[in-house]
Amino acid sequence: MLRGVEMPIRGTRSEDSAVLVSTDNSTAQKEELSNKIKEQKIVVDELSNLKKNRKVYRQQQNSNIFFLADRTEMLSENKNILDELKKEYQDIENSEKTKIKK
Repeated sequence: MLRGVEMPIRGTRSEDSAVLVSTDNSTAQKEELSNKIKEQKIVVDELSNLKKNRKVYRQQQNSNIFFLADRTEMLSENKNILDELKKEYQDIENSEKTKIKK
C-alpha cells in the first residue's frame, strides 16, 4: 500500500478538491479571525469601562517590558484594530459568497 499518496475519490475532479482545500483554508482563517475579533472586543470593552484615573500600560512587542500609555489613545487604537479585523472577516465572507455563486 502506498503512503502519502492521495487518490482522488471516484466521481470527483481535481478542480473540485482544490475548491475544497481553499474552503477549508478560508474556514480556518475565518475561525482564527473570529477568535481575534472576540479578544479585541473584550479589550475594547475593558478599556471603555475603566475609570478615568486608572493607568494603562502598553507592552513592548516581543518583550516583557511595559510602558505607561494614554487610555483614550489605547481605546481608539484598539477600536481601529477591531474595525480592521471585522472588515477582513467580512471580505472573506464576501469572497466565499462570490465563489459559491460561480
